[in-house]
Amino acid sequence: MVWNHGFAFLALTVIMTYEQTIDYLFHRLPMFSRIGAAAIKKDITNTILLCEKLGNPQHAFPTIHVGGTNGKGSTCHMLAAILQTAGYKTGLYTSPHLRDFRERIKVNGQMIPEPQVVHFVEGVKTQINEIEPSFFELTVAMAFDYFRKEHVDIAVIEVGLGGRLDSTNIILPELSVITNIGWDHMNILGNSIEEIALEKSGIIKTQTPVITGWNQHNAADFILSEVAAKLNAPLIHAATQFSPFQLRTTNGFLEIAMRQQPEGLIGYYTLDLLGHYQQYNLSSVLAACKVLLTQGWEMSDQHIQHALRNTKKITGFSGRYEIIHHHPDIILDVAHNEDGIRELVQQFSTIPENAGLQQPKLHIILGMVKDKDIDKVLSMLPQSATYYFTNASIPRAMPVNMLSAKARSRGLLGMEFDDVNQAIDASLQNAKEYDTILVCGSVFVVGEVNVSKYSTQEV
Repeated sequence: MVWNHGFAFLALTVIMTYEQTIDYLFHRLPMFSRIGAAAIKKDITNTILLCEKLGNPQHAFPTIHVGGTNGKGSTCHMLAAILQTAGYKTGLYTSPHLRDFRERIKVNGQMIPEPQVVHFVEGVKTQINEIEPSFFELTVAMAFDYFRKEHVDIAVIEVGLGGRLDSTNIILPELSVITNIGWDHMNILGNSIEEIALEKSGIIKTQTPVITGWNQHNAADFILSEVAAKLNAPLIHAATQFSPFQLRTTNGFLEIAMRQQPEGLIGYYTLDLLGHYQQYNLSSVLAACKVLLTQGWEMSDQHIQHALRNTKKITGFSGRYEIIHHHPDIILDVAHNEDGIRELVQQFSTIPENAGLQQPKLHIILGMVKDKDIDKVLSMLPQSATYYFTNASIPRAMPVNMLSAKARSRGLLGMEFDDVNQAIDASLQNAKEYDTILVCGSVFVVGEVNVSKYSTQEV
């Protein structure tokens, strides 16, 4: 029997406000972003039970499932922007959010309305008490329910963590994308690339095409190929189809030259996402579009070009090499693991001198969470930068004094601040107009930046 959540009994209860509902979600349910691995339930039973009560909304619309270590969010937002530009009503589920819970659930770039969040949570309180879901499990069910209500044509779904046992892994997608495999969440996914790859390969479905992105680890490619072969899932290596060979930043956009194989055609793409690492995500996105075209989804090169140039505007995406202030530049990037930090450091190593007269200085505002490989990240950061250490206001955060001490042992010297905005204020006092201020190390630190305070100039 399908559970009807029209909820006639609501008339007899006091309905929470949106603010009360969010407080309830954050504190009543185990939340990974706050407490870490203790919030993870290593099976998908709760999500299955919740969605069964809702009438399995996840089967009411086609989906694209995107997993991987880095680049999931960028890939999801670019794909959603392309599908929306092509005329499809597009759902988008991502995590975590930066500033507003509703960022996680969007339709055509618009966040789920506050009353919808309240209505859903009020309707499932009985099930919350019975099933005891985590915050993420409930949020996934909310997204699927909302997408069904909105009659989306397709939804792009980002894996939360891993893949095999992730709550999102109850969908039967049109296409799976695994952006890359790297070192992250080893305490949950495993201590070898092979173990991590096996967990992430769990989103590969029988006879369903899967795209793999740019992997630096042959062992990961081997595992993904082996799993795809067992499931008779067509495997497409994005790097063999679309290969970036030139990029430059100009006029606030990232221009990428891409060679398409086997035809050898050259395409030029302009992105409003400025991180150089986007060249690899773009490869996966273009490979995905190629597969979608063969499946009957209609999109033109003009749709793709427009969407890539306007991804942030179309989807509301933020926090990835996001420049919020000029003279000096303040850049926000949620990079927090080995591969993400490596790409950032590489990009900043190419900062040109200021008209050959002054050497720009890099000011790094860094905060991390306790369950990351902090020593590895610190070992990759430049000693020449000026550091401002901070922490987010969550239990998982590495206390600023401990992070500063670890950094000091690596030769990274700087000041300590309890709040990221205090750190930015201090960096602005010290930085020259041609310097760069980078805020990184944690989604949660970036999420606490008061963007409106610093976005006072044309950016």
